[in-house]
Amino acid sequence: MNGWLMVAMLLVSNVFMTFAWYGHLKLQQLHILRDSTPLYVVILLSWGLALMEYAFQVPANRYGFVGNGGAFTLLQLKVIQEVISITVFTLFTVIFFRGTPLQWNHLAAFVCLVLAVYFVFR
Repeated sequence: MNGWLMVAMLLVSNVFMTFAWYGHLKLQQLHILRDSTPLYVVILLSWGLALMEYAFQVPANRYGFVGNGGAFTLLQLKVIQEVISITVFTLFTVIFFRGTPLQWNHLAAFVCLVLAVYFVFR
């Protein structure tokens, strides 16, 4: 599998993951979901989104893994996924939860993750 296709699949997967984990909070703020919405409804909604996450995540890891003819070791796959995850989450927070400030320590943590990618590929 092309490495860039695997990264794109992980990106799509993480968009679904972020909405599955945190999207219900925004839906609650927008009064689409009420405070009285039963938790099981929120969980089922999140599971539906998580199913889409897995539909992209599992093939990306399976075909991206060097043991299956892919380009990346298991550790490389995990570090790539973590950087994509924090990037998607940061964008989600800035776009959908305006007023949540990004501070210098957030940037420092992101730089550390990027450095982790660099070191895992050395």
